[in-house]
Amino acid sequence: MGRVLDEITPAIQQLIETQHVFFVATAPSGSGGHVNLSPKGLDTFAVLGPREVAYLDLTGSGAETIAHLHDNGRITLMFCTFEGAPNIVRLYGQGEAIAVGDPRARDLRARFPEHPGARSVIRVDVERVSTSCGYAVPLMTYQDDRSRLTEWAEGKGPDGLVEYRADKNATSIDGLPALPVPID
Repeated sequence: MGRVLDEITPAIQQLIETQHVFFVATAPSGSGGHVNLSPKGLDTFAVLGPREVAYLDLTGSGAETIAHLHDNGRITLMFCTFEGAPNIVRLYGQGEAIAVGDPRARDLRARFPEHPGARSVIRVDVERVSTSCGYAVPLMTYQDDRSRLTEWAEGKGPDGLVEYRADKNATSIDGLPALPVPID
């Protein structure tokens, strides 16, 4: 059934890179505050090495992950198969949010297709890799990516995205600082 590994093996890399959706979990420090769990997709994930991954963070309704990473760096990514053999992979680690305008993001961004609304690259140093069975995860067939987020970001345009982030992404729902404003 489940295994715990020190790094991402080639087999695990192949499994996670073929998933159309993954999930990101973070939480603020201390006993208060909200745990955040977000689904991600649109070909925004990359394995950078056996102990390093990244994903392209797109502008959305909140910035919880970024705020939590600024607060304590803790992050878990989960991938589960919905087609074929059942399997769940979790990557535990320390992450950082690198704004797209930061020079450190340039090489990382080259790993992903262009997406309007990209606001940061989340880079994770993976400390633990675990697998579990996924026997209770339903079988579902991938149909297509949704286009609405891309259309929304294109409709906002660069200036509109800066304004939106200043209004909606500057702090977390718990009041933690998230995005510096503006992000170029």
